[in-house]
Amino acid sequence: MNTSTTAIEDISLLELDHPGANDPAYRARRAVIAALAARFRATGEIPDVDYTAEEQGTWRTAVSRLQALHAGKASAAYLRAARTLAIGPDRIPQLSELNTRLAKNGGFRLAPVEGLIDGKVFLSMLAQGTMLCTQYIRHASRPEYTPEPDVVHELIGHAPTFTDPDFTALTRLFGRAAAAAEDDALEAVQRLYWFTVEFGLMREPDGVKAFGAGLLSSFGELGHCFGPDVERREFSAAGAAAAAFDYSAMQPLLFVCPPFAPLRREVEAFLERLLPGTGWK
Repeated sequence: MNTSTTAIEDISLLELDHPGANDPAYRARRAVIAALAARFRATGEIPDVDYTAEEQGTWRTAVSRLQALHAGKASAAYLRAARTLAIGPDRIPQLSELNTRLAKNGGFRLAPVEGLIDGKVFLSMLAQGTMLCTQYIRHASRPEYTPEPDVVHELIGHAPTFTDPDFTALTRLFGRAAAAAEDDALEAVQRLYWFTVEFGLMREPDGVKAFGAGLLSSFGELGHCFGPDVERREFSAAGAAAAAFDYSAMQPLLFVCPPFAPLRREVEAFLERLLPGTGWK
């Protein structure tokens, strides 16, 4: 799918409550990184980013702290995948080098995008084995927080699980469904993706653990998701597809999913009922 004419949010224009809103150097830096991503859309070449010392320091702080939390809160499936991809806190890896590793473990690839992109376009690219990733990093003053997806979210939250074959099969299902869906059906696909890939919990023999990228890349959500203020429902694809969410707030509702293989089967059966006659598969 060609994203060259797709409207993409200008990430150098920040809301007033963003940690970097009043930092012109940070805003300019995001614009530079966005320009690299735009070049990819024009040429197909994935650019490397020459990250600054400050950006590398923000990565080290954020990733070191997150990986310490993962030891007790992340699902075994995620931890296995993280060991396979072997992303460390020492430096921000380039998308190109991670793609070399992913090519040997599942075949997905990461491609740069300037900022937030239309949900149908983003999800449809997954059908082609491509996840669009931002490459900028959160503001140095708040290494524990980002109001929008950044390179920590993309590479720590999302990238490792692309080495799991059942997870990649699930992800491609979402992509094919989103490409075929419109209106209410598309909204159902997006909700189902949100409550699994982004904010899914998983029931394991030693308890409920996190596997969603939005949980695993957020200090706040990792603490919040197991607390008393969150309703944790047993997963059903129909229930998750009908549940509303607010991306701008701590999540009050999460679903406890089965492991990736049975999760994929249930999601596939639901999508077949949701999209009859579309030839989505």
